[in-house]
Amino acid sequence: MPRAEKKRRVCRMPKSIHFYAAGAEKEHGITMTVEEYETIRLIDHLAFTQEACAARMQVSRATVQMIYAGARKKLARFLIEGIPLQIDGGDYILCSTPGSCEDCKEYGRERQKSICETENKKKENQIMKIAVTYENGQIFQHFGHTKQFKVYEVEDGKIVKSEIVDTEGQGHGALAGFLFNGGVDVLICGGIGGGARNALAEANIRLYPGAQGDADAQVESFIAGTLNYDPDTVCSHHEHHDHEGGDCGHHGDGCGHHCGE
Repeated sequence: MPRAEKKRRVCRMPKSIHFYAAGAEKEHGITMTVEEYETIRLIDHLAFTQEACAARMQVSRATVQMIYAGARKKLARFLIEGIPLQIDGGDYILCSTPGSCEDCKEYGRERQKSICETENKKKENQIMKIAVTYENGQIFQHFGHTKQFKVYEVEDGKIVKSEIVDTEGQGHGALAGFLFNGGVDVLICGGIGGGARNALAEANIRLYPGAQGDADAQVESFIAGTLNYDPDTVCSHHEHHDHEGGDCGHHGDGCGHHCGE
């Protein structure tokens, strides 16, 4: 008897499930499964690696590669041929509390701890630089419009130096290059757009969004492996002109149009 295939874990359902090109509303369409959508959300929108996506969905990396390849082909047909696209069905299991279930939180904590240990090992006898979006001692909540970063140098698990650095009017995508040129390894911030996520990933800067509160305290928490952050935090005004929930990164502090990528 063949072994039953393991269901793919999905942490967030799509907000919209029907997509049409103008004039094609009545044509026969393409169906993307919910787990295919989840790979697009995690890899393309949140800039997860395929390995991290596989861990989040609790399947093998090969399975994620297969699902992701199918999803990308369907997106390509929708964009190029204008064939209607709907998201429906699949073989998945939804988190009991989507996006914030204990399994997902535990995964985030373990992933953070593992990354910290890896970074510390790779940088043994070296300095690791951690940057936070900064304003009046607090983590500034809108990455693309931050006027300052506070940059910490960490050695052997201790902060040995910190300084406040002005962004000199740079914003949005340029900030990733600004941090890269400053030798930053890790960024802790509040809300951040998908484009900035991708730019940071290309610069090989580890991202911890959705953090808030006293900047110094949050960096100490990161070093200890206990930082409270939300990997799904997204600020999307400049992508869709339709911000999720009207706030930035679930913090309820109405960002208007100041959430940048």
